[in-house]
Amino acid sequence: MPLDPVIAYVLDLMASNGAAKMSAGTPQEAREGFRAMTVGLRDPATLAQVGEVVDRTVDGPAGPLPVRIYRPGTDGPHPTVLFIHGGGFVIGDLDTHDDHARLVCRDVDAVVVSVDYRLAPESPFPAGLEDCLSAYRWMVDAAAELGGDADRLAVAGDSAGGNLSAAVALAARDAGSPLAAQLLIYPGVDFAEDADHPSRVQNGEGYFLTAEDMQWFGQHYLQGSSTMDPRASVLRAPDLSGVAPAVVGTAEYDPLRDEGEAYADALEKAGVRVVRHRYDGLIHGFFGLGPVSPACAAAVAELCADLKALLAR
Repeated sequence: MPLDPVIAYVLDLMASNGAAKMSAGTPQEAREGFRAMTVGLRDPATLAQVGEVVDRTVDGPAGPLPVRIYRPGTDGPHPTVLFIHGGGFVIGDLDTHDDHARLVCRDVDAVVVSVDYRLAPESPFPAGLEDCLSAYRWMVDAAAELGGDADRLAVAGDSAGGNLSAAVALAARDAGSPLAAQLLIYPGVDFAEDADHPSRVQNGEGYFLTAEDMQWFGQHYLQGSSTMDPRASVLRAPDLSGVAPAVVGTAEYDPLRDEGEAYADALEKAGVRVVRHRYDGLIHGFFGLGPVSPACAAAVAELCADLKALLAR
């Protein structure tokens, strides 16, 4: 299917303006550029309205860990969702993904806890994952206090956040307290050197996220750790049985498309319930493009509706 025309226009505009690849600069330059592209260009009027937003810190493995809590404007108790932002483990923060967390809060009708985990290269693997696990454990203990339902806990994330969400879901299973659901939005799940995913080549240039960007992110994140470690390459986990039911969303023109779909296949093979969608015509990052693209907005609504259905009583 051809590219969504709105996305094609945005990509052409970026190319004509000489937008540099994230991998062409330093991590700090990439962070600043990403914030300018997200927070800087965001129209506050497009943000999903929720009942309450509160910033606080919780105990993390390296000290106070910032989280942002979103509560719906409806009566509870609600499902409670840990949201983990994307950004290749190197960029992104609570503000760049404020719109994502708000959408999950409103459309899933859930309390959302968004976590500001440590980033690479300053804090390489597994620091970010350890922060997310700390936030998850805090969320479990605080669900009732948050206005949530301790029996309906989930994790959700995009891109690198999808990777971390899948890793948290596996850890929750191993701890004997599996989550009720997981939402994996175009997740990157395979750092292995022998990985064979054709979409990395087919979509490796010209669709926002590039093959060079992915290599750059992986080098900063792993810094010598094994590319086969299943906490990073969750697709390589030896046993996926018993993990939370999953909603998996991929995009036709995303370099990460094939590995996300391979993870959905592996979950299904392990007997896990999977609701899956490939969104033709869309690119990596579509979850944040709803305000400019009706096709992206429809995809976001469908993914949130599927997560809501998995969390229904």
